[in-house]
Amino acid sequence: MNNNLATEKIGKLIWTYSLPAIVGTLVMSLYNIVDRIFIGQGVGPLAISGLALTFPFTILLMAFGMLVGAGSAARISITLGENDKEKAEKILANALVLTFIISGTVVILSYIFMSDVLRLFGGSEQTIGYAEEYMRIIIPGGILSALSFGFNNIMRASGYPQKAMLTMIICALVNVILDPIFIFVFHWGIQGAALATNISYLVGTVWVLSHFMKSNSVLKFRKKNFRLEKDIVKSIISIGMSPFSMQLAATFVYILINSTLLKYGGDLAIGAFGIINSVNTLIIMVIIGLNQGTQPIIGYNFGAKNYDRMFTTLKYGMIIATCLTTLGFIIGTFMPSLMASLFTKDTELQAIATKALRISVTLFPLIGVPIVITNFFQSIGRAKVSIFLSLTRQFIFLIPSLLLLPPIFGLTGAWAAMPVSDGLATIVSIITISIFIKRFDKNKAYLN
Repeated sequence: MNNNLATEKIGKLIWTYSLPAIVGTLVMSLYNIVDRIFIGQGVGPLAISGLALTFPFTILLMAFGMLVGAGSAARISITLGENDKEKAEKILANALVLTFIISGTVVILSYIFMSDVLRLFGGSEQTIGYAEEYMRIIIPGGILSALSFGFNNIMRASGYPQKAMLTMIICALVNVILDPIFIFVFHWGIQGAALATNISYLVGTVWVLSHFMKSNSVLKFRKKNFRLEKDIVKSIISIGMSPFSMQLAATFVYILINSTLLKYGGDLAIGAFGIINSVNTLIIMVIIGLNQGTQPIIGYNFGAKNYDRMFTTLKYGMIIATCLTTLGFIIGTFMPSLMASLFTKDTELQAIATKALRISVTLFPLIGVPIVITNFFQSIGRAKVSIFLSLTRQFIFLIPSLLLLPPIFGLTGAWAAMPVSDGLATIVSIITISIFIKRFDKNKAYLN
């Protein structure tokens, strides 16, 4: 079981595990982009701004799902590397119970305080109506989103990368097929886009949970394991806190970004951010797919004490990620107007988004490295280091940049805050991994 993680060539392993994950996340990103394209072209430019207001909300819902999903996937990889299948199945069952408890609580609270929160996120009288229409449907689907993404990560971590890829593709196809039907045929507008997304989450949830009920699955749900165990819950959350912190920080940052953009550029600036965020996230999600593929390789070999293979995977990951972010830089620098025109026919919004995209990708080639390094520490259970690194780019450096630059440079300063934080986060991550490797070389017991 999973013996190939210990013996197969690293390059081939990364190809085997990361390619399906990359395809999956890329497809999911594309269908999110298609969502926004349909809304922008079929509803209008202010609908794009309204949808941008929902980003912090959807990220917050996703954060709680990742708290359990990413944490349990990493723990399962390490546990399988230690050849302890029984404990891995306990983690699996505990993860399901935790997901229902945490996501269910968040969904209820989000629905109660939805209007107040959207205003806090920068909503105006012109845009908040669109945001509320979308969120009334999306919020209840938060549980399905957490189950679909979380257990898809566990499926991949337990040795089924191709099947995990199929999850993403199936969900994407459902959404892409339903989006134009609901928006253009039934004329349900932004609510139709939200409903299509929820249905895709439902399909994904049924797909992944049924996998762990089959007799031929490496890990299976067993009734005796559904009682929460303190040590297992703690171990899941300790690792899951890293992606959770990153997503939570992103929520607060989006609040600050939206309020800053509203002040210096108005509603259309928020819409422009929605466009550049869609384009930039497309590349970031491919790197996340790469990380999802390398996570079981790193985690398994860490658990099996195959440290050379662990570090080789890290090196390959950084190289591949840098190539991907360089591609993003090229697209954002040389084709920004084309990207903007895909989302809207409004010439004013296109002009704002074109300038914003070109500025935001100034240091884009650098950011693949800190994202991969953060995943490395998460994969080996170094939660505190991973949390710190995940906060640097989206919180520690971005917030001061957003507070300092716009008062001096106006709207241009808001866009420039993004590459400034990218560059500083890259420097910190390189220093951190260099110190780690130096200590490791002196004493391999540092990892144990």
